[in-house]
Amino acid sequence: MKERLLRVTCVALCIFFGLTYALFDKAAAKKERTETLTTKGDPLSIAPKRTESTTGWQQEGKDNGSQASIVVQEALSILRTLEPRRNRLARFEKTSGFMGTSLYYAKEAFFFLFMNGPRTDEYLETEPRARRLSKPLEQAVNLLEKAAEEKEPDAIYLLAEMSFYGNFTHPRDYKEAFRKYSELASLNGNSSAQHMIGFMYATGIGGAVERDQARALAYHTFSALGGNTKSQMTAAFRHHSGIGTPRNCNEAAYWYKSVADKAIAWSRSGPPGGHSIEKASYRIADENGGVYGEGASVVSSGIHANRAGPNSDSHAAFDDVLEYLDLMSRKGDLKATFSLGRLHYEGSRTMKRNLRTARYYFRLVARKYWAKDGSVLTEDTVVARAASKAAGYLGRMSLRGEGMEQSFEKALVWFKRGLANGDALCQYELGLMYLNGLGVRKDPVVAADYFKEAANQDMASAQTYLGQLFLDQGDISTATRYFELGARHGHIEAFYHLAEISNNGIGRERSCGVATAYYKLVAEKAETIHSSFIEANNAYDDGDIETALVDYMLAAEQGYEAAQANVAYILDDHKSILSLDSLFPWKKHRHTLQNTMLALIYWTRSAKQSNIDSMVKMGDYYLGGYGVEKDLDKAATCYQTAAETHQSAQALWNLAWIHENGMGVEQDFHLAKRFYDQALETNQEAYLPVKMSLVKLRIRSFWNTITHGKVNSIHDDPEPKKEWSFNEWISNFLEDHHPYYNNGEDDDFVDPSSDPMPGGDDYIDDIDESIIESLIILGLAGALAFLVYYRQQRQNSHRRELERQQQEQQQQQQQQGAIPAAQQQPPAPPRPLPGQQADGGFFPPVGDPNYGQWIAGGVGL
Repeated sequence: MKERLLRVTCVALCIFFGLTYALFDKAAAKKERTETLTTKGDPLSIAPKRTESTTGWQQEGKDNGSQASIVVQEALSILRTLEPRRNRLARFEKTSGFMGTSLYYAKEAFFFLFMNGPRTDEYLETEPRARRLSKPLEQAVNLLEKAAEEKEPDAIYLLAEMSFYGNFTHPRDYKEAFRKYSELASLNGNSSAQHMIGFMYATGIGGAVERDQARALAYHTFSALGGNTKSQMTAAFRHHSGIGTPRNCNEAAYWYKSVADKAIAWSRSGPPGGHSIEKASYRIADENGGVYGEGASVVSSGIHANRAGPNSDSHAAFDDVLEYLDLMSRKGDLKATFSLGRLHYEGSRTMKRNLRTARYYFRLVARKYWAKDGSVLTEDTVVARAASKAAGYLGRMSLRGEGMEQSFEKALVWFKRGLANGDALCQYELGLMYLNGLGVRKDPVVAADYFKEAANQDMASAQTYLGQLFLDQGDISTATRYFELGARHGHIEAFYHLAEISNNGIGRERSCGVATAYYKLVAEKAETIHSSFIEANNAYDDGDIETALVDYMLAAEQGYEAAQANVAYILDDHKSILSLDSLFPWKKHRHTLQNTMLALIYWTRSAKQSNIDSMVKMGDYYLGGYGVEKDLDKAATCYQTAAETHQSAQALWNLAWIHENGMGVEQDFHLAKRFYDQALETNQEAYLPVKMSLVKLRIRSFWNTITHGKVNSIHDDPEPKKEWSFNEWISNFLEDHHPYYNNGEDDDFVDPSSDPMPGGDDYIDDIDESIIESLIILGLAGALAFLVYYRQQRQNSHRRELERQQQEQQQQQQQQGAIPAAQQQPPAPPRPLPGQQADGGFFPPVGDPNYGQWIAGGVGL
C-alpha cells in the first residue's frame, strides 16, 4: 500500500512539474515572439550594439540594384520569419507572491529530479558540432553564400554575424566567423570587420585564433582610423593601460577625446537639456552580494553593509518596495506618490522607464495643491514642497516631450508654479528656456540668475550650465569651480569641460593624465552609442550565458571595469570549494566558458581599476595556481594591497592565514593575530570565522612557545618609552595633566550618595592650578639656593685647607733655617677655582660683561 501510494505521488508530481514547465515555457516563447516582432523590428538589428556595424557595412556595400543585393534581400525576407533560438534551460525568474515562488521552485525541483543527466559530449568538445539547419535557414544561408561568392559585402557580413552571434537560430562557429570577417576586411577595409578581428585576436575566443595582443591593437587601430567608435574606445584603453604596447598618455587622450566628442554630440542632440543617460553597466556579482557572497565581499560588508533593522524595508525586493509605496500612496502619502513617479520616470536595473505612469503619479501630487485654474488649495508646507517637485517633473516632461506632446507653454506654467516654492528643478529648467529662447525671449542674464539659484541648492546641471556661462566670459577659475561642483554628481558636460581645460592647458598647466581620466569618464557614460551592456544583461537574465559572456567581453575590451568584473565572474570556476554546479544542468559550462587564464586576465584588469574584490581574487589565483604558475609572493602582494584599503575583511583574513602558515611570507603568529583582529574590526559579520581562526592560532602559538619553536608567538606589544632630558622632563611635568586630575573628567555630577566622605575633603578639589604651579616654582628656587650655598661652603673649606698647608710649609722652612729670611718670597695666592672671580668671589661685579647673564639667571651650575 505504501509503495503504491509513493508511486502515485511521484507520478502526480511529475505531471504537475511537467505541466508547470510547459505552461511557462510556452508563455515565455510567446512573449519572446511578441518582443521580436514588435520591438526588435528588422532582425539585422537584433541588438542596438549592432547598429553601428550594420550601418558601416551597408554604406560600404554595393548598389542595391545589383543581382547580388537582390539575393541578399531575398535571404533577409526568409530570415525574418525565423524565431531566435531560446535556451530551454534559461534562468527562470522568481516572481513575488506565493504562486510565483511556488512555481519557481517547482521548475527547479523538476529539473533537479528528472533532467539532471550526465554531461554530454557537447559540453566537452573543443570543436563545434555540425548541426543540421532548418530548411528555411538552410535556404537563406545558401542564398547568402551565393551572394558572398560574388563578393557582396552585405552577404559576407551577415554570414559572419550569424556564425559569431548565432543569429536566426544559426549555430555558432567562431572559426568560420573569423574567416568571413577577414574576407570582408580584405575586400574593402570594413571597419566593423576589423574591429571584430581585433577582438578575436585579443581574446582568442572559441579557439578561432591564438591570442596576439600586437595584432589585436593593429586591427583596432585600423578600425579606429576608419571611425569605428568601439575600436576607438578599445585603442584608447590599451594605450592607457599598456596592453600590447607601452603606455602612451597622449595616444590614450587622443582616442578618448574622439569618443568623448561623439558622446557630447549625441547628448546635445536630444531634447532640451540633452539625452537622458541610462546606466546599464552593472556588476552581476553584486546581485548576489559580491564576488565572495553576502557579507564577505566589499560591496556587502564593512562600510557598505546594510545595517538596517529587521523592520526596515531596505532588505526587501524591488517589487516589494513598489508594492509598499503603492499602498502608502493609496492611503494619501504624497511622498510615496512622488517617489513612485520618480521611480517610473528614471527607471532602474530591474524596471524600465514608464513615462505615462510617471506622469500619472506626478499629476496626483500636483492636484493636491493646485486647482485646475492654478489656485492654491491648501497652505500645508509639506504638500507645497511635494507639489513643487512634481511640477518640476511635469514641466520637464512637457519641455522635452516625454510621455506627452512637447509644449513650451505648459512647461512654463508648471515651472512658474514650482518656482513659487523655490524648487531647484523648476529654477534650472526656466534658466534653460531663457538660455535657448524656448517659448520665452532669449536672455542669458535671466538664465544665469535662475541657474545660480538652482546651483546654490547643489543641482549639478545648473552648476554645469553656470560654469559654461562663466567660461564664455573668460572667467576660467570660476567656471572650473562650477564644473568641479557638477562633476561631483557625475554630470557628463562637467566632465567634458574639465577634460578640455586640462587637455588644452586653459588657465592651468596642461595635464595629460587628468585630461585622459576625464575623457574616459565622458566616453564611458555614453554607453548607448558603443557598449553592449543592454544585450549582455538581457542575455544573462534569459540564461544565455555564452551570449552574455561575448557581449560582456566586447565591453570589457573597451575598458569598462564592470564588464571586466562580469567576464571574470562568469569564467571563474573557483567560486566555492564545495561547488554544486555539477548537479544542475542549467549551470553547466560550454568549452567557451572554461578559460581560467582569461579569467585571471580580466580579474587583473578589473583590479587595476580599483576593484578590491578583484584584487583579492587575483591573490586566490596566484595562491592556488589557477591559470598560472603558483606564485606565493604575488599572492601575498595582492592580499596586502587589498588589505591596505581597510575595506575588505576577506583580504585581511587571507593575509592573516598566509602569515599563520608562512605562505609567501615569514611565518609569524603574532602578526597573523593582528590581521585577524583587523578583519573583525572591518566587518563584524566575520565574527565566527575570525574567532575560530584565533582559537586555532592560539593553540599553535602555545605549542610553539612551550616547544621553543622558531616562529614568533603571540605576545603583548611593549609600550614604547622615550628617553627625556632634564629640561624636557621639567617641561612635560609642568604641562602634563596628571592622574590626580581625574584624567580631565568633570566631577561636578558625582552622585553625593557614592561619596565616601560627604562634606569632608571637597576643598582639595577646588585648589587653583596656579597655586600648585607657584608651589612648584618656589620649591625649585629653594633647591637652587641650596645648591649655591652648598657650593660656596665647599669652596671656602677648600681655601682654608690650602692656607693651612702653606702655613705648615713655612713653619718647617723656618725651623730648618735653610732659606734666609731676606730671600724668602711671599706665599703664592691660592689657585682660583673654576668660575671664581679675580677678587675671590663667585658673582661678577657690576662692570663685568658677564653681569647681565648672571642677572638673567645664567649661574654656572
